[in-house]
Amino acid sequence: MTGGTSRDVLGRGLAVLGQAIREQPRIFAVAVSGSVLFGAMVVASAFVVGAVVGEVVVPAIARGSVGTGVLALAAAALFGLSVLRVVGIFGRRLGAGYMQYRLQAAYRRRVTRRYLDLPLAWHQRNATGTLLSNANSDVEAAWYPIAPLPFAVGTLVMLVGAVVSLFFTDWALALVGLAVFPALFALNVVYSRRMAPRQARAQRLRAEVSGIAHESFDGALVVKTMGREAQETARFAARAGELRDALISVGRLRGVFDPMLETLPSLGTLAVLVVGAIRLRQGAITVTELVSVAFLFTVLAFPVRAIGWVLAELPRSVAGWDRVRRVLDATGEMPYGERRLDRAEPRPATLAFHDVHFGYEPAEAHLPGAQVLGAVGFTVPAGKTVALVGPTGAGKSTVASLAVRLVDPDSGTVTLDGVDLRELAADSLAGTVALVAQVPFVFDDTVRANIGLDRPGISDEDVWAALRLAEADGFVAALPDGLDTMVGERGTSLSGGQRQRLTLARALAGRPRLLVLDDATSAVDPRVEAAILAGLRAPAGGGAPASILVVAYRRATIALADEVVYLEQGRVVARGTHPELLATVPGYADLVTAYEQAEQEREQSGTYDEVTPLTSGLEMDR
Repeated sequence: MTGGTSRDVLGRGLAVLGQAIREQPRIFAVAVSGSVLFGAMVVASAFVVGAVVGEVVVPAIARGSVGTGVLALAAAALFGLSVLRVVGIFGRRLGAGYMQYRLQAAYRRRVTRRYLDLPLAWHQRNATGTLLSNANSDVEAAWYPIAPLPFAVGTLVMLVGAVVSLFFTDWALALVGLAVFPALFALNVVYSRRMAPRQARAQRLRAEVSGIAHESFDGALVVKTMGREAQETARFAARAGELRDALISVGRLRGVFDPMLETLPSLGTLAVLVVGAIRLRQGAITVTELVSVAFLFTVLAFPVRAIGWVLAELPRSVAGWDRVRRVLDATGEMPYGERRLDRAEPRPATLAFHDVHFGYEPAEAHLPGAQVLGAVGFTVPAGKTVALVGPTGAGKSTVASLAVRLVDPDSGTVTLDGVDLRELAADSLAGTVALVAQVPFVFDDTVRANIGLDRPGISDEDVWAALRLAEADGFVAALPDGLDTMVGERGTSLSGGQRQRLTLARALAGRPRLLVLDDATSAVDPRVEAAILAGLRAPAGGGAPASILVVAYRRATIALADEVVYLEQGRVVARGTHPELLATVPGYADLVTAYEQAEQEREQSGTYDEVTPLTSGLEMDR
């Protein structure tokens, strides 16, 4: 946070608190009512204590006896005030806690919802650790001052009541209050301004530490196989050390200001006793009034700190709020239309690309973007299989992303049964098209949950049918608990080929009319892959096959396609059957031959990841 920002942190922080109040007005009203009740009872108790001392205790000492009735009345008054204070504390704390946690939960949902609305290009420009921090610690930081806020508002009411009471009691004592209370407020303002940049830096470093930790854990395979444990540990330790130093800086500043904030009310009480003794000697006030004012300053010392708590947390709140708003205000979402495709007939869909151009946005705004596709046009006819082939970087995965609308074209259209994907409702698109990506993602849940995803209408029979079609029913049946087997985080208890087949079964369980396979069987033995693709082209039971767009590398896979689309540098260079392209396109023939040689070497080395760790205790290619 810059110096300019630190100067207006108070105003921006109060604006964040105002946002909270506007979103939860009723709960805030309950919490403030409890706080005001508590404050009123604190002021009232000061004058009751003064009256008890001046009108009961002092006369009793002078007489050498005390009346039972008067003593009982004083005790009842103090007890009643204490009960009301307890009620106020309960209402204040319950309301403040409920308000704070509701806001945190609501904004976690909003941030997560926004993540899902924003395109992949936006996610690719933001580190995963930062996004995790936005949804967790930044949301918590933004609403952290809510807990003491009702107490602080009630304290302000209490201070006004106290100052008014002081003026009614004695002008000299009132001047002491007018000197102490503004000094407390001014000290808190200075504190918050100096704290602002420190809290902002600490919040940023929290996200960076989270990001490095996430990278190290997620890339554990690379770290360990490359022998980079010490370097990764040192990288994490360096950033964690910066966070430690930033938090120490925050603590050091608190260590300077907290004693000052604690001392001022005590000095005020001492000043009241000195000035009050003089005024008592002059006959301007009574013992009752002196005791009431001194007691009032004593009990005000703690509530006044609530204002300091709010102001002290405002810099952290502003830092967290800025980071949360960066997500909520991010642009680039992909709005869906309202058109729906008829699913009454289980027929395959037709996918078509019409003069599609696409380029990824640069990571930095001042850098030029990368043009990936130019004038791409081809069709996947209903019920047919089209193989997408091309060298690395040709744009194959981008075409797959466009086919399922993970991204939108810069120009041109992608249509499904003649309807622009941008015009389709989200649930209609998701129910019609399924993508099986290059890297399979498996949830830390059971096999059944991973395939069904709680989608309505998918029974265990449907799950087993999808597993059979994906050639996965055999190894799932051999798992210790079958469909109820927990597969671990990211499916770590399964081999790579098994994970790929589970994600394929997941897509098939929804009975899509268009299936997009982005190199989705690369870890599967070629014989198993051939059986899978043959099953997709002619499903058991005579059902209508889905249209298939497959990013392919293996000759056997390509040969099964009805048509091959050959890409180079983001453009369709040739289209036709596999034999036609082999005979007429040298670049295609060279590429497929190179792929075939690589596959033969891989098959001879036995590196296909087809071992079941849960049943054999071994795992080949994790």
